[in-house]
Amino acid sequence: MSVFEEEDVEAARKLFAGPVSFLKSAPTLEFIPDPTVPEVAFAGRSNVGKSSLLNALTNRNGLARTSNTPGRTQELNFFEVGEPMRLRLVDMPGYGFAEAPKDMVKRWRFLINDYLRGRQVLARAFVLIDSRHGIKPVDNDIMDMLDAAAVSYRVVMTKADKIKATDLEAVAARTAETIRKRAAAHPDLILTSSEKGMGIPELRAAVLEAIATT
Repeated sequence: MSVFEEEDVEAARKLFAGPVSFLKSAPTLEFIPDPTVPEVAFAGRSNVGKSSLLNALTNRNGLARTSNTPGRTQELNFFEVGEPMRLRLVDMPGYGFAEAPKDMVKRWRFLINDYLRGRQVLARAFVLIDSRHGIKPVDNDIMDMLDAAAVSYRVVMTKADKIKATDLEAVAARTAETIRKRAAAHPDLILTSSEKGMGIPELRAAVLEAIATT
């Protein structure tokens, strides 16, 4: 599990206590903003709690909902952080909809693949895994894409308050063992609960750490 210095946690808290705002949604790469600052992307299965986590990360109720109106669910959503701007958060469309039409899934894969492979300012991706279920085949798919694109990523376990501590320990151990075998994965997990605030300071610090190396 991740451990950060107190000063790093505090610097990250101050950053996310400042201005954070929704910039735009991009249905295709031609709509994405100019690559002027580092970007940190968030990916996860549908219903993994991504919007709640982004709201907790930025300490703002409903920020992520700005991009979740009908018609935007298959787009890349960009949020600006800091004044002057330090980074952008990129909310990637949720994957794993069993009922999604095949052409929609295909468009999503092309959009994500193109973004991951071609975005020079992408500092790191965070892959969200539901603590109650662990890694699913669709999660392996996105990690395969990240490995192939040579994009550094870190796994974040969500909804850690929804299962027993012993079960959480077991699923975290299995997840850590799996990601250790992956080329582009950061070896440390971050366990979070958007409702309880668990792991949120560490997640903020991990975001700041990611852009510090760019």
